[in-house]
Amino acid sequence: MLRIKLFALLSLCWLACQHQPSVSRLAMCHADFAAFADDPAFRQAHPTPQPVALLHGGRPVTFPLDDSTTGRGFLALAHRQTNQFLLLFHEWWGLNDHIRNEAIRWAHDLNIHVLAIDLYDGRVAATADEARQLMQGCLPERAERIIRGAAAFLGEQADFRTLGWCFGGGWSLKAALLLGERAKGCVVYYGMPERDAERLKALRTDVLFVHAKRDRWITDEVVASFADSMRAASKTLHLREYDADHAFANPTGQRYHEPSAQEARAATLEYLRKTL
Repeated sequence: MLRIKLFALLSLCWLACQHQPSVSRLAMCHADFAAFADDPAFRQAHPTPQPVALLHGGRPVTFPLDDSTTGRGFLALAHRQTNQFLLLFHEWWGLNDHIRNEAIRWAHDLNIHVLAIDLYDGRVAATADEARQLMQGCLPERAERIIRGAAAFLGEQADFRTLGWCFGGGWSLKAALLLGERAKGCVVYYGMPERDAERLKALRTDVLFVHAKRDRWITDEVVASFADSMRAASKTLHLREYDADHAFANPTGQRYHEPSAQEARAATLEYLRKTL
């Protein structure tokens, strides 16, 4: 019964989005993924992650936003001068040490600058219930302002690739839309995609979508609908599918599936290198 109610809620959101201007749709349909947190099974699928030791490298940064507030992130620099950046978007837990380590690793592997953007304004969840509250309390307008502020902070000459997981997977695609011609690549790990072909026509990059075939929320049907909309928008989608569960790429979680995670990371690395 709960799954039926969730489907009805998402359907109403989708229908409402079709009658809004494109920018409003981007904000309103953020509710698609946030609604999953009301499903106890979704929360149970996200047990508290194991703590990790923070790697050496990288530093916290702040940057001004256009409403006179401050955005936050974690910046790992390349060992060369470059205007190429990867923007990382955290899972529903927030910008924790696992995501900071991801920034450091990707900066090393790609030798470009990596900024992990904090969409929760410094808050990090320790439990699934806290994560639910933070994710559902993340206002799309605020998140978009943070992304625009981060892009301005990194400079007019910067170009961007985006990568995110789960909650952050959806924001990786939203960021690519917001960044327009400055977006050179986009990777989505099992996040809720934009499925409005008219919105997707604004994309200026292709997309690599990493799909967990056992995912009960970002299902085969969701991904097929996204693929149809990308074709309708004349955009290129690279789909990589794995016989694994939602959150399979997070080594701090109990659903981590190392063979799939390593294969997906290799595919992501190959894709991102082609954007450089």
